[in-house]
Amino acid sequence: MKVAFVGKGGSGKTTLAALYARHLVAGDRPVLAIDADINQHLAAALGGSAHGATTLGEHLPAIKEYLRGDNPRIGSAGEMVKTTPPGTGSRLLRVSEDNPVYATCVRRVAGVPLAVTGEFTTEDLGVACYHSKVGAVELMLNHLLDGPGEYVVVDMTAGADAFASGLFTRFDRTFLVCEPTVRSVGVYRQYAGYARDYGVALSVVGNKVEDAADVTFLREHVGADLLTWMSRSAYVRRAERGTVGPLAELEAANRAVLEQLTDAVDGTGQDWTAFTHWAHEFHRRNAAAWANDRTGVDLTTQIDPDFRMGPQALSLPGGVAA
Repeated sequence: MKVAFVGKGGSGKTTLAALYARHLVAGDRPVLAIDADINQHLAAALGGSAHGATTLGEHLPAIKEYLRGDNPRIGSAGEMVKTTPPGTGSRLLRVSEDNPVYATCVRRVAGVPLAVTGEFTTEDLGVACYHSKVGAVELMLNHLLDGPGEYVVVDMTAGADAFASGLFTRFDRTFLVCEPTVRSVGVYRQYAGYARDYGVALSVVGNKVEDAADVTFLREHVGADLLTWMSRSAYVRRAERGTVGPLAELEAANRAVLEQLTDAVDGTGQDWTAFTHWAHEFHRRNAAAWANDRTGVDLTTQIDPDFRMGPQALSLPGGVAA
């Protein structure tokens, strides 16, 4: 199940993503965590170092070559863009497996397998947008075949930035972390408004809640989308100062929230038909907007009309890595 954490900058989405990933690992559940935020703080929130990580962006050409497999619709890795969908002959990723992409780009932080997009470099400033880096995540998620009981946890960019690509349609469940403030609720309204037409399964997780008035405020503004809430936490405060203690030290009520998130994810059905539809649709949009001109190729021919992502794809040639 693919899970996104979104919300206003400073709402605590990275903290919640880290706590949730650690909670899953503690329960011996298969997990892959991905830091897709421009502020690359997920490793630190997990209790590790952000330094020395090999980024997805650094190895994007090799990732493309691996995922291309022997798909006859893709002439070369250079013709692949962030929205290129899988087809017959493409290699698919699983949450827990040995493959060259994970061997190069995934490391364990506090027991959590973590991949990172990479920060802006000096060379990027003024000439590149962050979505050029997040494109590696979108490409991987397009080719990632996960099932019930498996979890891909993605810390997304803040606010509604995810809507600059089709990345927001790649998730089975999206958790919007919302403080009991007008600005945070404003981000919720914007996100919910954009997501409504795309069938995004959206739940609000209140954060930094101090009292019943905060809960009432959230209920008044987000209604039935409010799933649960995290109380103000001394554990989180210590973690934000650099001391990430054992998860057992997290307050019992807040630990229970993490299990509520898991219940919500496990109760969400995977709609592989919709997943495939939106992958094709956003690939067409990007091909028309810029990618055809960039590559000099009609990239809509990469769409395999007979291929549908889902468990049945494993039986197709190239569906399982050698």
